[in-house]
Amino acid sequence: MKSSRPFSALTYRNFRLFWFGQVISLTGTWMHSAGQGWLVLKLTNSPFFLGLAGSAANMPILLFTLAGGVAADRFSKRKILLTTQIMLMILAFLLALLVSSDIVTVWYVLTIAFLIGTINSFDIPARQSFFIEMVGKENLMNAIALNSAAFNGARIIGPAIAGILIGYFGVAACFYINSLSFLAAIIALLRMKFETAEAGKSPKTGMTEELKEGLKYISGEPRVYTLIIIVGVISFFGFPYISFLPVYARDILKTGATGFGILMGCAGAGAFTGAVSLAIRGDFEKKGVLLAISGIVFSCALLIFSFSSAAWLSYLMLFLIGWGAISQVATANSLLQLTVPDNLRGRVMSSFTLVFLGMTTIGNFVVGSLASYLDTKTALGISAKFCLLGTIWLFWKKPEILKL
Repeated sequence: MKSSRPFSALTYRNFRLFWFGQVISLTGTWMHSAGQGWLVLKLTNSPFFLGLAGSAANMPILLFTLAGGVAADRFSKRKILLTTQIMLMILAFLLALLVSSDIVTVWYVLTIAFLIGTINSFDIPARQSFFIEMVGKENLMNAIALNSAAFNGARIIGPAIAGILIGYFGVAACFYINSLSFLAAIIALLRMKFETAEAGKSPKTGMTEELKEGLKYISGEPRVYTLIIIVGVISFFGFPYISFLPVYARDILKTGATGFGILMGCAGAGAFTGAVSLAIRGDFEKKGVLLAISGIVFSCALLIFSFSSAAWLSYLMLFLIGWGAISQVATANSLLQLTVPDNLRGRVMSSFTLVFLGMTTIGNFVVGSLASYLDTKTALGISAKFCLLGTIWLFWKKPEILKL
């Protein structure tokens, strides 16, 4: 039975605990992210190290997330999440202490960022495949949409709070508060109750064999690998636009730091609006149609933004970019989880995470290199065209996706 009630996933006690814990924890995470960027710039005054800090956090996703998927299928996802949340809390507190003691260096920051990324490699697959255990298949889309709304709402609020705290109390306050915010997630996980045993199984084969089993399943299921490739296209060609927003604010739109904040806010507001719209709508038929529409809207808006020199037009396009991105990714996430068997969900979602985050890391390098030879507008415009053509080609070659 499909659920069409708005916010239906919140009627489940376990998900309600999880979601409110995430609202608090994710706000702290975005405060940490903003504080880390400010700290690295203060320590080095180097854009190179800013990029290196981002790479340090994302590189472990490429290295370890498939192993994280195997772990999610082997063991209790709730216990994995409890472990990762405690470890992340400790690392945030350690960074706060280093800053407060005035002994922090950029290498400490990079090391902690790498360790956080490594823990997230196990946290994300477990988290993504945990939703269905809390709400069931009929409310899965709603749960994913609500989680996306929490993520993007925190993305708007967290950095704003961080900016105020840095001005009044210093950057260490961001890390202390982030450390405390993990308590909300930990308490929520501890208070959950399940009528049946939590999903997970005792390992009977080696991790390599289980990893091969997951990859074999993905390669043998056209619907599954097509959904992953669709997300890979938008991640590789589309998501690198975020790295170029400072260039647009300073050099193209001439709006400065204030304009940069508005650019980020418009993309976040679009994503938040898309996530809330999905949550209000509940489950619905023909998710594949929304997948196609949102991918085309994202690509077209990105193409217009890439050549825009008018601030108002850029703000509008970024709102549409944010809406298109979250609508496509959340829908693809839901369709994947509804398709795969329970015993393979963690491994499939780890592959989804690898493509979703890993392709963005590689795309940043490729588009950035292209921009260094040409100019930012041209490089981003070329990337947007490939994103649009790739999206259209995939739905043309696999029209059955539109019927999902």
